[in-house]
Amino acid sequence: MQRTQIFAAAPLAALLSLAACNSEPEVVSANGIDPQAEQLAKAPPVELPPSIQASHTYRCDDNSLLYATFYTNNTVKVAAEQGAEGTILTAENGQPPYVAEGYSLSANAEEVTYSAPGKGTQTCNS
Repeated sequence: MQRTQIFAAAPLAALLSLAACNSEPEVVSANGIDPQAEQLAKAPPVELPPSIQASHTYRCDDNSLLYATFYTNNTVKVAAEQGAEGTILTAENGQPPYVAEGYSLSANAEEVTYSAPGKGTQTCNS
């Protein structure tokens, strides 16, 4: 009989010990202290990559294809194969032609003049 009373008292003792714990609910706030706030305030501004302005596929005089992707920061990526890494050409002061070492592209138009190392200068049509 005493054992039954001890077993009955054990859960009651456990509940009393838990009642002594901190019974305040956890507060979650969107306005809490950000541990990275100081680092973010000191971080330099992030510059987004340029947007694609236009993308053209040209057929050139030698029957080859030229893939040109024009960006909003006065650059164009030209490639001989679709999906290839390509070469970035830049327009000085935002005015065509777009140039890089050995490369030149006349403008963002239906018909362009393109020159590349080993290919010479040729006309390409969109």
